[in-house]
This record gives sequence, structure tokens and C-alpha cells, in this order.
Amino acid sequence: MKNGNSAKASFFAAFSVGAVLFSAHAGGGFATGNQANTYYVYLGWAGVLSAALAMLLLTLTMRQAMVMYNSRGLTNHKQLFETLYHPYDKLVWVFELFFYIMVLMAVAAAISGAASALTAYFGLNYYVGVVSVGALVLLLTIFGAGVVRAASTYMGLAILVTAITIYAVGIFKSDDSIMSVMLAGFGERGFADVPEAVFNAFVYAGFQCVTLPTMVACGTIMKRREDCAKSMWISFALNTAALVLSVLMLLSWESVYSAIEGGSVIPTLTICGVMDISVLTVVYGVCLLLCLISTAVTTIFGFVARFESHPIFSGIKSAPLRGAIVSAFIIILSMSISMMGLTNIIKYGYGYCGYLGIAAVVVPFLTVGVYKNRRWFAEHGEAKRTVREITAEPARAAK
Repeated sequence: MKNGNSAKASFFAAFSVGAVLFSAHAGGGFATGNQANTYYVYLGWAGVLSAALAMLLLTLTMRQAMVMYNSRGLTNHKQLFETLYHPYDKLVWVFELFFYIMVLMAVAAAISGAASALTAYFGLNYYVGVVSVGALVLLLTIFGAGVVRAASTYMGLAILVTAITIYAVGIFKSDDSIMSVMLAGFGERGFADVPEAVFNAFVYAGFQCVTLPTMVACGTIMKRREDCAKSMWISFALNTAALVLSVLMLLSWESVYSAIEGGSVIPTLTICGVMDISVLTVVYGVCLLLCLISTAVTTIFGFVARFESHPIFSGIKSAPLRGAIVSAFIIILSMSISMMGLTNIIKYGYGYCGYLGIAAVVVPFLTVGVYKNRRWFAEHGEAKRTVREITAEPARAAK
């Protein structure tokens, strides 16, 4: 019985970590439909494969990052990238540049989108919505990794259920069947779009790597390589199911929402409106709000974890207060960027960051990272304890 309880606890821990990545991806990734429309829908059938490949690349990258972080007992993502890039440690600034720009882009899109959702669905003043969302994000980001894991787990479950319901209804009520749309696209283009689909998968995975600092901070409970792998396979299943269903629904409705002015900005909302199902529209509003808030929370948390221990805050003893200051700074700065509009942020801001993410994160972790992790375990032995566990012993003994 004890082993059964241990297995359940292990699965829940892995699920909670996997849900962090799912929740971070949800907002722009598939809830609005904007990212899916920008990177996959125009590719037709190849876009579906591209979406699945992007999620595979992303979760494999996160897996190697968590293994490296936990096995060496590292304490922040700067140390992680110094370990990855060694002996060229200064290359860590390539990731820092990518991370700072991408945080601004992601948070600007998330908070602005969430405030707009509150305005559209509940009639709340936009500026009041911004303050409300910002305050909620602050609360969720300043109290540590445990709160982020818990919040992401429950928001992730709510998002998964509502998103799949919406996509299933949308696909069912479409005038064009998925098969006919995909076969028509294949007949017109064949395999011509496959190279671009592969490239888009790398770009998409690249800019989603902005969540890496959050993932390694929340993933410290994954003690073994097998635990890291389990959490990321769970995340792969969740993310792929939701993103692929989103792409399939958008494919079947593309001719409708693309013909409506502004319909491609949040195409999922446009589709809900065309279907004229009030309950579905309300459910979508709640889902979208949860997705965007979760994206902002998980993205900002990585930034807070990086800077709350900076010497500039040495005079502030309260960790929540330090986190609140850092979080408030990035929220306020991000709002000025939100004036670009959601589509421009995703198409240009995310796109160019994606190129940098390929070079700075995805390719290094899936090549050098894999090699260094395998060599580490070959030298230290699979059964040996991690550095984190060894260094924790004096503290436990003192107690």
C-alpha cells in the first residue's frame, strides 16, 4: 500500500511540474489561437505535424535543462547556462538577452489580453482590469515555486478540460470536415511545406523556452533523470493534445474567421461568436483569462527567481517584498509594449526571439547538453546522490 501511495505522489509531483509548462504555453500558444494561426494554420496538414514537433523539441529541451540543473545542485539559471556553455561561460549573456526581451513580450501580451478579456466579457474598465490582473499575477509570483506549481496544476486542469471541450465542439460544428481540409491542402501543396513546417517548429519551441528559468526552479522536486523525463512526457502529451486540436479546429474554420475584419487576432473568440453558443463563449472567456494569467505568472516567476537575490536588494530582508518589487517592475514595463498589438507581438517579437532561442537554448541543450549530462552520470554513477541532496545533509543534521 505504501508503494502505491508513493507511486501516486510521484505521479502527482511529475504532473504538477509538467502542468507548469502547459500553463505557461496555454495563453498565447493555443487559447487565443493567434500563435497557432500565425505559425501553423497556413501550412495546412504540415502545420499539424509542425505543432507536434515543436512540443517534442520544447519538452526534450526542458528535460535536459532540469537534469543538468538538479544533478549539479545549481541555484539559478545563470549557473545552468554557464555549465552548458563551459568553457565559453560568457555566452550566458546570449540567453540573458533572449530572456529579458521575451519576458517583456510574453507578459505584455498576456496581461493586455487578460485585461481585454475582462473588458469584453464582464464589462470591466480596461485599466481596472489591468490593475486587477497585475495584482493577481503579483500574488502568484512572489510566494515561491510551491505556489506557482500548485496554481499551475489547478489552472492547467481547468484549461485542459475547457480547451478540449471548445475545440471538440468547434470541430464538430464546422461545415468543412478536418479530413477534407487536410486532403485539399495536401492535394494543392503536397510536401512542399514540410521544410517550413520543420523550421517553424524550431522557432516556436525557441521562443517558448522563455519559461526555462521557471521550469528549472519548479522542477527541483524531480530528483532523478527518470522523474524529469516523466514530467516532460506528461507535459508533451498535454501540450500536444491541446495545440494540435487547436490547429485542427482553426483549419476547419479558416475561411470563416479570415474573412471577418479583425477575426484573426483572436480567431478562437471569432469562431465562438460565429457558432452563437452563449455558454461556449462564456466558458471560452474564463479559459482564456486563466490561460493568459498562468502565462504571465510562470513567465514572471522565472524573472523574479533570477533577480530577487541581486545585491541591490540586500537591504530588504523580506523575500516576498523583493519578489513583489521585481514583479511590479516587469509588469509596468511590459504594459508599454502591449501597445504594439497582440498579432505584432507574436509575429515579430516572438518570431525574432524564436531565432535567438534556437541558437541559445534548443540546439545547445539537445546537443551539448545531452552529451554533458550523459558524461556526468557516466562519471558519477546512476545510483549516486545529486549534489543538491548531499549539500542538504548538514542542514538536516543541524535540525
